[in-house]
Amino acid sequence: MKRDQLKELGLQDDVIDKVMSMNGADIEKAKSSNAEMAEENESLKAQIAERDKDLKNLRKNAKDNEELSNSYKELQTKYDKDTTDLSNKLSKIRLNSALDNALIKSNVRNTKAIKGFLNMDQIKLDKEGNLTGLDDQISAIKKTDAYLFNEGTKQNYEPTNGKPNKPDEVQEMINVFKGEGK
Repeated sequence: MKRDQLKELGLQDDVIDKVMSMNGADIEKAKSSNAEMAEENESLKAQIAERDKDLKNLRKNAKDNEELSNSYKELQTKYDKDTTDLSNKLSKIRLNSALDNALIKSNVRNTKAIKGFLNMDQIKLDKEGNLTGLDDQISAIKKTDAYLFNEGTKQNYEPTNGKPNKPDEVQEMINVFKGEGK
């Protein structure tokens, strides 16, 4: 979706800005979801390949039951650690995705820039997928560093590009200076 297409439909600039903002949020949500799935897919493929390799080695090296038991325990410990690492990695990806979406909804100009202002230890993702500890930080940053947020409306500024003002405007300015005008 492009701004020109929306203008052709006769939409006003403020409506176009809102539509583009909502569309951008949807796109970012889809990107983060896609990134989660790709990361999970790659991790799972790597785990399966590693486990297949380990099973082949286990069959080859298994000479008696004691040796087999020890190898099994080592592999079980390794797989438990891998599963924990993967879960932690996916949790971090989900947190970052939810954080990016929340920052976009808060009208942040640059999500990467504002993350330097956030205390990430206080921001958590609950079981329902909601962020906790972010709203208070965003409110505080809006008070101290409002320039990081896209707030307010755009003022129309039309320079004259060196062309003289219209005669009516010049006369009005003269009257104002003399104290006769508005």
